[in-house]
Amino acid sequence: MNFNKHSILEGTHAPFGASQSSWLRYSDDKALDVYKNLQAKMMGTRLHAWAKETIDLGIKQPRSKKTLYAYVNDAIGFKMDTEVVLYYSDNFFGTADSISFRDNFLRIHDLKTGKTPVHMEQLEIYAALFCLEYKVRPGDIDMELRIYQNDEVIVFNPTAEDILPIMDKIVHLDKLLKSLNEEV
Repeated sequence: MNFNKHSILEGTHAPFGASQSSWLRYSDDKALDVYKNLQAKMMGTRLHAWAKETIDLGIKQPRSKKTLYAYVNDAIGFKMDTEVVLYYSDNFFGTADSISFRDNFLRIHDLKTGKTPVHMEQLEIYAALFCLEYKVRPGDIDMELRIYQNDEVIVFNPTAEDILPIMDKIVHLDKLLKSLNEEV
């Protein structure tokens, strides 16, 4: 048999594909909710890509409290790098939306395009990963973490007491996972 070629779809997954069969039990409302959430996620990915390009090109936006404009303008104003991978190990790494480190001041900003409230812990993990990767003691620097969401900016200035336990947890779990892999 000569099967039809769908080369444009190779490596992709349908919102309701065979590998995720739970949709067989969805009501119409649940199916619509799942689809809307997937659409929102795709829009978030596009907005992050646009923000990165806009920041990297230094294109300031109109002064506004709108989440996207405030995020872009602040990242440009603070001369931040975008989409920076912070790496401790293959088990522990993440990508900061925008980050800068100058004069012993770590700044990490995160753009959230969804409506669900988020937690500052994600940015604290980025700070811990930064300190681990670059061998910076959190007590020796100042930090500001910002979440941009729903036309608000949430600001948090963590201390070493906030970041050190996260660093310790990363190191501990990484050793645990490595020892598990050695047993296999």
